Amino acid sequence: MDSLLEVQRQTQEEIERFDKALYTILSRPNVNQEIDLQNAHKASQCLDRITARATALNALYEDEEARKTEIEALSSQGKGQDLTEFYTRLDKIRDHYKKYPDSSPGGGFDLEIASFLDEPGQEEEDFEEEDPIALLFSGEESYGRYVDLYTNHTAFSNIKNIGKRPSYLQYLDLLLAAQTQAVHSDLPKETRFTKDYETYIKDLHAYLLSFIKKAQPLHDVESEQHRADEEFKTKWEAGEIAGWEAADAGKIGSNGGAGIWCAACQKHYSKQTVYDAHLTSKKHIKASQKQATSNAPPVNPNGKQLEQHPTHTSSANTRLQTSAYYTHLTTSLIVTLTPVLNETKSNVERKFSLTAREREQELQEKAQPPPPPANADGTQEDEEEEERIYNPLKLPLGWDGKPIPYWLYKLHGLGVEYKCEICSDHVYMGRKNFDRHFQEARHAFGMRALGLPNTKHFHEITRIEDALALAEKLKQEGRNEIFEQETMEELEDDEGNVYNRKTYEDLKKQGII
Repeated sequence: MDSLLEVQRQTQEEIERFDKALYTILSRPNVNQEIDLQNAHKASQCLDRITARATALNALYEDEEARKTEIEALSSQGKGQDLTEFYTRLDKIRDHYKKYPDSSPGGGFDLEIASFLDEPGQEEEDFEEEDPIALLFSGEESYGRYVDLYTNHTAFSNIKNIGKRPSYLQYLDLLLAAQTQAVHSDLPKETRFTKDYETYIKDLHAYLLSFIKKAQPLHDVESEQHRADEEFKTKWEAGEIAGWEAADAGKIGSNGGAGIWCAACQKHYSKQTVYDAHLTSKKHIKASQKQATSNAPPVNPNGKQLEQHPTHTSSANTRLQTSAYYTHLTTSLIVTLTPVLNETKSNVERKFSLTAREREQELQEKAQPPPPPANADGTQEDEEEEERIYNPLKLPLGWDGKPIPYWLYKLHGLGVEYKCEICSDHVYMGRKNFDRHFQEARHAFGMRALGLPNTKHFHEITRIEDALALAEKLKQEGRNEIFEQETMEELEDDEGNVYNRKTYEDLKKQGII
């Protein structure tokens, strides 16, 4: 058994090394969502280990009797120069290292620290380790970027008396409304007092809580939930929870609403007509006979409802308080996840605008492995230095990634700017690029916006005023073939005479052709 003082020293050393590892992890630059989240989980695990060791170390320091006994045994107080205990322990240490010469003082702790300090993506190419963090999220959550509330949306839509069933986007808007009020406070009381709502709000709270722990491991969600729990208990005892008055619990039936109690069937009926109809059923008659033979008090179906059922009322009050409790805690979680919910809403809207082919292409891009990270031995810095090319004149890059020669730059006139007002004042460098742009999509879109065809007549025209004036001039001169396609098509009769379409049709109508 190790010495108590040695255990304390070793525990303090481990805490200090975990502190240094935590500093190293948190000081890493932000790269992307995946690597940042992996570093956050490692930092959270470091904090858990520091907390556990600090708790154990505090317990060792509080055991003053054991510390005093240990110190007296090693210091040989009252025994003169008797160091027998000290040398006995020293011999045990020597014997251990003689028996295990390759054992290191740190043992498995060094490997544990090394696993935390390994940067994500540094595995060997021949060995691809499966990312344990990715297994925590579904495909819809996209490594913690978005929430996956489709199951909760379906459960919410199946609750009775909620009115019109909301779409998924409308459901997200309902949750985002919790920033200013309690979640689902717009639902009627009869709906929020049902068993279905209690099950739904519990599942929603469990999912949001687990998502925060997965996607934001450094966020102290437990403390927030504890504060929300204390706040709810205080307000509930004072009756300050709006919309959850305990007085309404007595009106709750087993089906979530008020009803007429049948003592023989031990059941609530929501309407008088339903209650009267069941009186002639075989099940009610049999239950009434069984009640009569058991010397139970006579049943008066048409009389006044029983005053109170302690078991039923207690169950209703419990369900009411449970639903209000989880609604309050869920509201606190939704406020924390407001940015994620907004991102989820934007992502859903973006997906609705994509075609099936674009969605498939997006999934294929996600399935591709990420690019290899930079090497830690400095080779990446050498490559960056090689890529830094001296280009003070800002010359365009050629096919090899290097600036083109200056004489070629001057030959093509790439230093001359050509501005096109039709292309929203876009600037083209060089005559060749300027001539080419008249047949490109940008210029064609600008011509369509002006209501003009992008034909050869408007080549070299860059000002909107000039284009409109040219179109009017062509119209006045009778060159309306740019607007009327029928005059540009030529037809031939049986004798070989050539006419345009309009002339040909006029002659054919007159019977000349």
